[in-house]
Amino acid sequence: MPTLILSDGSRHTIPEGRPIAESLRIIAAKSGAVAVKTGDAMLDLYTPAPVEGEFTLVTKESPESLELLRHSVSHIMADAVMRLFPKVKLAIGPAIENGFYYDFDMEQKLIPEDLARIEEEMRRIVKENAIFRRFEMPRAEALARVRAEGQTYKAELIEGLEGDTVSFYESGKFTDVCRGPHLARAGFAGAFKLLNIAGAYWRGDEKNAMLQRIYGTAFWNETALKAHLAQVEEAKKRDHRILGKQLELFHLTDVVGPGLVLWMPKGSIVRMELENWIRRELLSRGYDVVYTPHIGRLGMYRTSGHFPYYQDSQYPPLIDRETMKQLADEKCSCGELCNRMEKGEVDGYLLKPMNCPHHIQIYKASQHSYRDLPVRLAEFGTVYRFEQSGELGGMVRVRGFTQDDAHLFCTPEQLEGEIASCVELTKLVLETLGLTDVVVRVSLRGPESGKYVGSAENWARAEENLRHVVKNIGMPYTEVVGEAAFYGPKIDFIVRDCIGRQWQLGTVQVDYNLPERFGLEYIGADNAPHQPVMVHRAPFGSLERFVGILIEHYAGAFPLWLAPEQVRVLPISEGQAEYAQGVLKGLRAAGLRAEIAPANEKIGAKIRQATMDKVPYMVVVGAREAEQGQVALRHRTQGDLGAMKPEELVERLKREIAEKK
Repeated sequence: MPTLILSDGSRHTIPEGRPIAESLRIIAAKSGAVAVKTGDAMLDLYTPAPVEGEFTLVTKESPESLELLRHSVSHIMADAVMRLFPKVKLAIGPAIENGFYYDFDMEQKLIPEDLARIEEEMRRIVKENAIFRRFEMPRAEALARVRAEGQTYKAELIEGLEGDTVSFYESGKFTDVCRGPHLARAGFAGAFKLLNIAGAYWRGDEKNAMLQRIYGTAFWNETALKAHLAQVEEAKKRDHRILGKQLELFHLTDVVGPGLVLWMPKGSIVRMELENWIRRELLSRGYDVVYTPHIGRLGMYRTSGHFPYYQDSQYPPLIDRETMKQLADEKCSCGELCNRMEKGEVDGYLLKPMNCPHHIQIYKASQHSYRDLPVRLAEFGTVYRFEQSGELGGMVRVRGFTQDDAHLFCTPEQLEGEIASCVELTKLVLETLGLTDVVVRVSLRGPESGKYVGSAENWARAEENLRHVVKNIGMPYTEVVGEAAFYGPKIDFIVRDCIGRQWQLGTVQVDYNLPERFGLEYIGADNAPHQPVMVHRAPFGSLERFVGILIEHYAGAFPLWLAPEQVRVLPISEGQAEYAQGVLKGLRAAGLRAEIAPANEKIGAKIRQATMDKVPYMVVVGAREAEQGQVALRHRTQGDLGAMKPEELVERLKREIAEKK
């Protein structure tokens, strides 16, 4: 008999074949359950209890309950849209991070004002409080049903499903093809809000029809919804794409190409300061800096496993002129050329998707003794990935990006010490930049997946090494199966920014497999060859993504050491212009990034402009300051900080820069 385990640990058998909700009414009427869970699977309360298994309650407090809620509200929204626009064709409506959406094909062009009408209709549906009931139909019968209803997108979805039966959910008069699960009733829908309308190609393919997508979000109560909406508004103010343009940090243009970032002079200063800082850290920790080309032979990437396994996310291979002429003489078609490249019959070059194969070749260029290890090779290496157009987003999702990459080659005995050192460096980076709300995730291989290279023994050793390190350091962590790199498991740092959003930033990865695939060796104490272990690590991850996140974290107001312009001199009138120029010269001579405002503008306007430009400090120079050989210091948020000598100002600012506050 199936068994229901309550929060107090008590166990209760439930009748097989009866809806789980009936057993809950009998066993735990006040449980607050919205679903039950067995393993990773969630079942809604009107699902008949299976033959056997153990089940735990999912309540509104359970993290996974929001996905259940939002999926159900997406159905309620689709029901409302069909009531208001009866000829609509339904596509898909999943729950997503922080909300849900549904795609519609309809004659009428939706406008923002329509969202209020749809919300009002959704509230009526919630009051009706219909049950979400699941039922199944034979595949052929299900196809006939949706085709008769004119739901062509649903028919296409059914054609792509496996199995002989298709599941549906109905609530009131609304029915949808769906795997579920759902809330027990529409009346449990909680608080929801429709957010915006966007265009979306069917199945994400621009060759298909353009659909209208409505985005929304839902929470169990109004308080949580209002808090989320406030966070969304704050996020809009911090949007790095808007601030990046306003503050002239970076530029994206189709003339260069989507997802290819142009760093403007001010943004380049932020990047340069980050690079210089981490480079000094690396040199003090025994790293060697290297540089590698932006392309490499296909054969190298075949050995590493990057080609053709990840061909869909790479730019097409390049061919040299001699090979191109030879293929032209053979009248080789483009399709035939691709097939021959995949088989290794034709060589070419690839825009590098990873730096590691290049660093491996640098390691192989010299013989190594165990006394030479660890070898630590670091590079700000630019790599290229052909992300789909719909996945690109400002600086945080791009097609060309620079990693603060390093590869460590060490003995098995040195491995865990090197991992711990990489973890410590990543923590230093995050803490220095005020990113202190961090969750550590150990990402492991998915045993059933075919994307991973190497033996099970290598993977087991690497995963145990990572576990051992994080346990010894005492870091709380979670394990996630199936999120490892294709060559090894990794430690990922998931960072929550100042308004609660989560980002995956630094990573440390262990790799027994690429050294084996490339035949790497060192001579051990026994004078015999041995295989080193590799550690891949990148505290920033990608400089483009990292800086994009920093822009939003700081709302464009960088700390003094990173600010593109650290000080702006503000002469009150033209009478102080000469003295102000002298102050500017002194600041620049001290290595500070300083600019000066025009003398003929009003001081209030100068202060407002400097504040809007997020300049950390303003130096106001009036007649009194010029006469006394002083400056009046002003902070962008703290206001007036008093008068001081220019040399005192320089000392104060240089101390703050050194402390990286």
